[in-house]
Amino acid sequence: MIYAIVHADKEWGIGKGNDMMFSLPKDMKFFRETTMGHTVVMGGKTLRSFPNQKPLKNRVNIVLSRGQVRDDCIIVPSYEALKAEMKNRKNEDIFIIGGGEIYKALLPYCHGAYVTKVDAVGGAEVFFPNLDENENFICVDEGEPIEDNGYIIRFTKYENRAVQPL
Repeated sequence: MIYAIVHADKEWGIGKGNDMMFSLPKDMKFFRETTMGHTVVMGGKTLRSFPNQKPLKNRVNIVLSRGQVRDDCIIVPSYEALKAEMKNRKNEDIFIIGGGEIYKALLPYCHGAYVTKVDAVGGAEVFFPNLDENENFICVDEGEPIEDNGYIIRFTKYENRAVQPL
């Protein structure tokens, strides 16, 4: 199954200056535990935003990037190649982890989305599609508000009722 995983502010903002807007240790722990041992899909900018531009450990990292050459992750040059690579892993859980263009392009193929909602506005430059306004997505789980590094967050899960085939 394919899932998007993201944290978003009140305006569905997800990033600023090729980085996240908030430092949220509980959200990072959730992200790590949810994606560990699985495949993650991202764009080249997202990979470059990681510490030392290194792929995530203990996960298969698939990166959509035109021109990057690396041997520590799977690089695909186009959405067609990315979809083919994801099809080859149809029996695995795959997590779309960013950035904004990748989320928008792949959201129709996602079975669901894990969205950590941050009760703040972070001045985003990049946005995630507002799932509350998307007729295909329904919120199926909404956790209690919790404090994370000075912010109030809520873990939510959405289900896509109209998953498109890859």
